[in-house]
Amino acid sequence: MKKLCLVVLGIAMLAGYARASDPEYFKVYKPKTGMSADEIMKIEYFVKYTKFAHDASFYGKAYFIDKSGSVRERETTRLRITLGRKSDDIAYKDLVMFTAPAQVKGLATLTWTYMNPKRQQDSWLWIPSLKKIRKISTANADDSFMGTDFTIEDILTRRFEDETYTLLREDNFKGYFSDFTKKTYYQDAPCFVIEAKPKRSPWYYSKRILWVDKATGGGIYEEMYDPNGKLFKTLFKKFQVYNVNAKEYPAQELLEGKDVRTGHRTVITNEDIRFDIGIAEDQFTEQKLMQSRW
Repeated sequence: MKKLCLVVLGIAMLAGYARASDPEYFKVYKPKTGMSADEIMKIEYFVKYTKFAHDASFYGKAYFIDKSGSVRERETTRLRITLGRKSDDIAYKDLVMFTAPAQVKGLATLTWTYMNPKRQQDSWLWIPSLKKIRKISTANADDSFMGTDFTIEDILTRRFEDETYTLLREDNFKGYFSDFTKKTYYQDAPCFVIEAKPKRSPWYYSKRILWVDKATGGGIYEEMYDPNGKLFKTLFKKFQVYNVNAKEYPAQELLEGKDVRTGHRTVITNEDIRFDIGIAEDQFTEQKLMQSRW
């Protein structure tokens, strides 16, 4: 009887370990009913940083829209390489830059993220007008990302380990109307509704309420609340599934951020998305960042 109990305990421990383990790189995952909040959010981050693909490129535009409706337009390029390499602890590398107009051309950020969740990411900002690289500290993660309504953390540095999660419910999303495209997205889409609270305290937000799409695992909508519990920002993401080598890759085609206090909005559209095209790792270095090749 004692041996039987030990066997059962051992199986339970192994099952618990399997449930808590991270998704494997270069595979496609979808959240399912019965998963914990942690399991769902690990998939959400997996989708956010395209860890299912060996590499990815995104060419698009960013629109800065003020309360009056005035629009400033920027052209953008984003490259990412997924490594999942235990030998030097590199998980993935991410490069984001403005390519037009001339006054912002070359402004870029480079981020290295590591396998070890306790190891802080390394991030650099290249400022071509000064011909200088500035190391981005984790203390600056709440700064605006290149003048947008997103923070550096929103775009580059927030990780699964930075928050705690609670599954609030499963629900159908009411739909999101985009003022930019004049279309409604994800009407009645089945979702998981999750509350995410930052482990860092004090911090610029007290919680996020996320709607995670069951079909793709993407976080399609979130509300951000300030330390006083007041809503101050919303983010919306539209995903499109791409068939790559018989695998279904969910890619972010549209990102909208709204500051509900000022009425300012930032919209990012990705118009040319490519996966597994053989991007070289040497594109993701400080030396390359300084070459202003964009």
